[in-house]
Amino acid sequence: MNRLPPLRTLTPDTTGWGYFLCTGKEARPGRNGEFLSLTLQDATGRIAARVFDDVENQKGEFDAGEFVKVQGRANTYNGRLQLVVERIRRVHVEQDRAQGFREEELVMSAPRPLDEMWAELVALVTSVQEPFVRALLERITREHEAKLRIWPAAQLVHHAYRGGFLEHILQIARVASQLADAYQANRDVVIAGAVLHDIGKLQELNYEASTSYSREGNLLGHIALGVVMVREAGRSIPEFPPALLTEIEHVVLSHHGSFEFGSPVEPMTVEAFILSMADDLDAKIHQVRAAIAEDTGDGEFTGYLQRLGRVIYKGGKTPLRLP
Repeated sequence: MNRLPPLRTLTPDTTGWGYFLCTGKEARPGRNGEFLSLTLQDATGRIAARVFDDVENQKGEFDAGEFVKVQGRANTYNGRLQLVVERIRRVHVEQDRAQGFREEELVMSAPRPLDEMWAELVALVTSVQEPFVRALLERITREHEAKLRIWPAAQLVHHAYRGGFLEHILQIARVASQLADAYQANRDVVIAGAVLHDIGKLQELNYEASTSYSREGNLLGHIALGVVMVREAGRSIPEFPPALLTEIEHVVLSHHGSFEFGSPVEPMTVEAFILSMADDLDAKIHQVRAAIAEDTGDGEFTGYLQRLGRVIYKGGKTPLRLP
């Protein structure tokens, strides 16, 4: 049996075996009994997978977050490509390395080199003119450098891969800086918001090869965790102006834009409005381009996207180069 191609080039009716990272696993009831609903990934993308046969025995062979060896066939269901799994087990590292298992081929990563993005972040922080804001950003980025270099921005929705967090905040900073100049806003506070708005995700998410929510993430969420991180860092800097720290905290607290979307407060400063809208725009554009890149249908529109509440026109558009 042949080895399956990378997920980005997988086509319906392809059969074979391959190595993947299992990022999701759930037992569900079906018409013919229980089945396993899986999410598998390699460095080129993700795919939904299903285990229908010998479920009771196979579900104990692996867990979410583990590398797995899979045998199966690809088909199309409701217009989307999926993998029907015939056999699956966790990887036995020494045994499977001899057959071509390589962790780096299964972990999605941002298209840009991580060192290049880190250098851009350092330059961005250095460009901040207000000494206290610059000191705050230097302290937080220095203390959390190891995570900031590799963390995903989310578990599933957008920039959900190695380096996605850094990619996301840099793009927001580019857009929000231009908006700050256009609307005569405080650029330094906007830059602080770009860098710090999701900083709580460093505690909300656990990340090794796959991403999961921490206990604190489930119980408190990244907004609450983030504002505590910002407040503690700000108060550790001698004579940091309280009003300036409160203004930055407000940008962090309000960045989801409305109570409906989880913000404890809604934007009440020009800088908070700019940051919230730049954040929402970047997340949505990333979802749109990912949907176009991942759509396997022949039509000029994607399938219906539940999170965006619409289909997306594919014609004449250049899709995002996904990791």
